[in-house]
Amino acid sequence: MDEAAGRTATHCPYCALQCGQWVSPSGEVDARAVYVTKDDPTRGGGMCQKGWTSSALLTHAHRLTFPQVRDSRTGGFRETDWAGALGTVAARLAALRAEHGPDAVAVLGAGGLTNEKAYLLGKFARVALGTSQIDYNGRFCMSSAAAAGNRAFGVDRGLPFPVTDLADAELVVLAGANVAETMPPLMAHLSAAQLVVVDPRRTPTAERAIASGGLHLAPRPGTDAALALGMLHAAVVDGHLDRSYLDERTTGFDDVWRIASQWWPERAERVCGVAASDMRTVVRRLAATRRRYVLTARGAEQHAHGVDTVTAWINLALALGLPGRPGSGFGTITGQGNGQGGREHGQKADQLPGYRHITDPAAREHVASVWGVDPSSLPGPGRSAVELLDSLGRPGGPRALLVFGSNVLVSAPDARAVADRLAALDLLVVADVLPGETAARADVLLPVAQWAEEDGTTTNLEGRVLRRRRALAPPPGVRTDLEVISGLAAALDAPGAFPADPRAVFDELRRASSGGPADYTGISYARLDAGEVLHWPCPSGGHPGTPRLFAERFAHPDGRARLVPVEHAGPDEDVDTDFPLWVTTGRVLVHYQSGAQTRRVAALAAAVPEVFVEVHPETAARYGLADGDLADVTSRRGTTTARVRCVPSLRPDTVFLPFHFGGAGAANNVTNPALDPVSRMPEFKVAAVRLEPARAGAR
Repeated sequence: MDEAAGRTATHCPYCALQCGQWVSPSGEVDARAVYVTKDDPTRGGGMCQKGWTSSALLTHAHRLTFPQVRDSRTGGFRETDWAGALGTVAARLAALRAEHGPDAVAVLGAGGLTNEKAYLLGKFARVALGTSQIDYNGRFCMSSAAAAGNRAFGVDRGLPFPVTDLADAELVVLAGANVAETMPPLMAHLSAAQLVVVDPRRTPTAERAIASGGLHLAPRPGTDAALALGMLHAAVVDGHLDRSYLDERTTGFDDVWRIASQWWPERAERVCGVAASDMRTVVRRLAATRRRYVLTARGAEQHAHGVDTVTAWINLALALGLPGRPGSGFGTITGQGNGQGGREHGQKADQLPGYRHITDPAAREHVASVWGVDPSSLPGPGRSAVELLDSLGRPGGPRALLVFGSNVLVSAPDARAVADRLAALDLLVVADVLPGETAARADVLLPVAQWAEEDGTTTNLEGRVLRRRRALAPPPGVRTDLEVISGLAAALDAPGAFPADPRAVFDELRRASSGGPADYTGISYARLDAGEVLHWPCPSGGHPGTPRLFAERFAHPDGRARLVPVEHAGPDEDVDTDFPLWVTTGRVLVHYQSGAQTRRVAALAAAVPEVFVEVHPETAARYGLADGDLADVTSRRGTTTARVRCVPSLRPDTVFLPFHFGGAGAANNVTNPALDPVSRMPEFKVAAVRLEPARAGAR
């Protein structure tokens, strides 16, 4: 805390940049200065509109401030006290477990939870509840890149180098990333670089690429893998391979080339729509540039074959010798605030703390020893998020769901099917700050503290662990998530300890992560509070952390990266006469994720108050629509009603929906729940739709 100014240093609650900020005793973000430490990712104090307005939620009129229970007579909520709320939940959970077994209870976490919350939630599910049915909304965000990174490099860290390294880049390829809107402060790191942006839309990031002398490649939605394969073919045939790097630091190139050899750029052009000459130009520039990076994001990942798509980009980066080389690299831009840490500490269906796999006997033994339980008592892997949601209330599926920090009725694909599954539950418990769409369906609603009202840690997109500090007390009657989890564990008479103090939880997390890929052993509150910059792995108290992975070896036992052969597969469904257009989804500058927070900030809601659909003017005219009209966007699953925005730069075969809105305007009314076979990520980024004037009274 800056005692002289009476303000506290903490971090923005939104994206994975985790920009530092000061919070005053009144709860306002101090506009006079932004919290900046050595190598802070804000790079000099920039913050986007969301960060500057984040304090508006601390005193919002709709803030949840007392526990509520559904009244069976009226169907509405009635206020209760914490003892009553936790007692009700514990009793119903115990009864369901006794009748149907431990997997009758499921838990869904979030990539926005602190490391401490993610850790204790995973422990709670497996020890207090004994259930295997736990996953988190990060399955919608980073799971394909994580799987691709693990199999190529042996470890998953979004950026295996500090974000500040990008400031020296000469050329950056952004595959499926619109950082000018999703992470505006990151653009400061890219100001000196020439950009190549791969995106079906001409986004603000694509505009920046064109202005920098770079390129905007606009592939047909769902064809990024074909584009990457065509570029790899060009790298080989045009003589741009880094053969010494491939021989010394990788394995598997021959198997990859057997597929890529069939993807000459002209063939790839026929599939993806990007000119073969542009593919060759990008490869030539990458090969001729000394400081160059390839970065992927959700546009490459959120597909039914997203792991293979990211792998195709990794193969290209490896063929050109980028990963692990000073001034160059491959990385993935993590989305959610703690998207990196949130997938490291056990709230994912197949993981234990430290990024260990739950089926590994040594991992089970180590973590069980920290938790004080028998390794055999720990359940095995559970269902992934979409599969978990689809199983709710079905025979053999969970009968109760506990949700922490996720608004699945807006964020999950095929939203209407999700609503049906939630309605089939015997018990839905939601811990949240504001009454979002999912919270409105709860049987028990638990009010919890926000980012500026609690201590903890998050891990940003570069694997750097950051201190989130309490600047003010939460409203009377509000508890932290840790207190809620601890209270439920006590009510269930769970074995072991479930501390509510974040320092105690973090110290236990450090022990549980020891020796794992994401080793936090040497990271402590004391070191972070002293201003040390610490990236995992950090295996001991004297260790400086690891800001740059792969400088000497990759994380596989032989130290080599793996090139993995992949083929282009295309979208799970195709267009036809009934559904002749592609829809793709994404974010806009002023809103974040499901919009549960930003739609309640007046300045942000005024900027984009309702859902819209971007359409090429000729496409709009073909379907009897004009700019400003209401249109129905209909897929094989449902309909989204949105305001038409005519955008001449958009592909005529594609429309775009932002995914921040609920109800009739939810983009996920139309998205496809088809899952990647490895990551189990759903295909948010492409679905077949039709466009028509909205039905009367549709909104």
